[in-house]
Amino acid sequence: MTNWEAGPTAYAGPASLAPPPRVPSPRTEPDPLRTTGGLLWLDVLDATIRACHQHGRSEMAEWLSRRRAQLLHPELRVLVVGAAQQGKSQLINALINAEVCGAGVPTVVRNAASPGAHLIRRGSPDADWTAEVGLQDRIPLALDALGPAIGEAAARLPAGAPVHAEVHVPRSLLAGGLVLIDTPPLPGLPGPADRAVRTVSDLATSAGADLVVYACEAGRGLTDQELGVLRGLARFFPGLLVVFTKTDYAVDWRRHLADNRTRLTRAGVPAATTAVSATLRLHALRAGDATLNAESGFPELVTHLQRMVAAKPDELARQTVSRLGRVALEDLAGPLREQLTAQRDAGVPDAVARLHATQRRLDDLRKCAVRWQNTLSDEIGDLMSDVEHDLRERTKAVLAQAEEFFADADPAKIWDEFEPWLRRSLQELAETSTSWLAERTEWMAHQVAGQFPAEAGEVLPPPALVAAGDGFDDAVPGLDAPPVAKFGPGQKLFIGLRGSYGGVVMFGLVTSLAGMSLINPISISGGAIFGGKTIRDESKQLLKKRQAEAKALVARHVDDVFARLNKEARDSVRRVQRALRDHFTAVTEDLQETIMDSLRNAKAAADQDAAAREQHGRRIQQEITALAQLHSQALALGGRA
Repeated sequence: MTNWEAGPTAYAGPASLAPPPRVPSPRTEPDPLRTTGGLLWLDVLDATIRACHQHGRSEMAEWLSRRRAQLLHPELRVLVVGAAQQGKSQLINALINAEVCGAGVPTVVRNAASPGAHLIRRGSPDADWTAEVGLQDRIPLALDALGPAIGEAAARLPAGAPVHAEVHVPRSLLAGGLVLIDTPPLPGLPGPADRAVRTVSDLATSAGADLVVYACEAGRGLTDQELGVLRGLARFFPGLLVVFTKTDYAVDWRRHLADNRTRLTRAGVPAATTAVSATLRLHALRAGDATLNAESGFPELVTHLQRMVAAKPDELARQTVSRLGRVALEDLAGPLREQLTAQRDAGVPDAVARLHATQRRLDDLRKCAVRWQNTLSDEIGDLMSDVEHDLRERTKAVLAQAEEFFADADPAKIWDEFEPWLRRSLQELAETSTSWLAERTEWMAHQVAGQFPAEAGEVLPPPALVAAGDGFDDAVPGLDAPPVAKFGPGQKLFIGLRGSYGGVVMFGLVTSLAGMSLINPISISGGAIFGGKTIRDESKQLLKKRQAEAKALVARHVDDVFARLNKEARDSVRRVQRALRDHFTAVTEDLQETIMDSLRNAKAAADQDAAAREQHGRRIQQEITALAQLHSQALALGGRA
């Protein structure tokens, strides 16, 4: 029967930080990382500690420094752990053939020329067990009643004080530097393994353990929680040993041992396994029975521990540094990889986003310049047409009122009343058109200003700049009365005689048929009637002529006023156009200069940020490369595992 196995050989370790190296061709020269003549594992460990300091992980550097001191110490400190009632304390007692463990407190067993025991009070729960303590913290214990002595000594100490026992016995097994450390049962098992893993890690760190032995009854299988504990221990402790105890109580312990080895292999736990019986060992030692001692499984366990003592300065140290280095370097590289990934996936940096935003603002300003120029041109064209149309409609209304005024009235009689009305009407027309034009120019300025982005602020020109119609303040000139032809008594008499001649002749011829003379009262009366009608008709014609002349005169006067007002309005609109064009051009140039300054600053900031990001990325990549090289060296140290 073979009691020892090397454990699984297909361990799924952590992935390398660097790409898989090219497999070298076989060579005959020695590998410097595997040379036993020099402490190259110490160089790798020191480089890892320096890397921890460089990356601000002082707590990890301190932890590695403590492990460094442990690896350089000649003693092999073996931590024996396990769940309750698994025979781990009896395992140590059987190894050294002395009842020194099982008192309920952690117990450190080492070699000495003469037996002795002390209860050690530490300064804190996480204090290093290997550190020297004062005499007041070392309480002597009686070896013949070690358990009660430990209980009495602990009772005199403050409640909760961190203590452990140190036992010195003269044993050849321990003389080579082997130190056995018994521990209280692991908490949490068979529950979740996290608490047990933390407890073992804290115990191993405080006790300065180099090797871990996990005790389990041979009559049962390892639980998933225990496999989790062993997987966590294997990350830090090479040479992990699982000892299945109490084979004398387990009938089918060989089958359980085979099943447990299979489970360890499948779980990827690189641990050696064996099965022992402390009862058989102690009985064989008392009886001096070598055969029974061999059957207990302890001789091979002793041989294995002695080999591990001899392997500590080289093989075990290298394997330990390999695992510690891989764990520490992967822990250091994780945040660096996250930073590099975050930098690559961060999208557009703020400085570049500001640069793009500034470029968009410049493009928007160029589009805005085209928009406001088009808006100003369109509004000016519309305003020119509207001003002329408005003046024409207003003058047409004045002319219509004037024509209605002269439809019945005689200009010669009412001119003094009509002319002031006409002047007031035209003056009101000019003032109304001026006000309307001022409102339109102000509205037009708002329309043009509305084409600018909101971030440009207040871009409206001052009111005086867009004031229109300054020339309309001049008074409308008066209109002289049209010349009136005289129609005096002589003209009336002449017109009357000319008109009465036909009446006299016509009526005289008619009455001559009755025997009357050509000139008679009837013909004279007819001539008088015809003469009066002629005078009245001539008076009406002269009135219509005066009315027509007055209307024509008023129309010419209104046209003159319209032409002058239209000319002044168009000139005013052009002045406003030039004023608005110059104002908004200056605003555009100021905004463009401001944006160009911002663009230059944003580009400089973007270039600086890109350079800083590139430098930061190169630095991270260099750090990852350095860690990857160190990680490769750590992997090479574990090449014999």
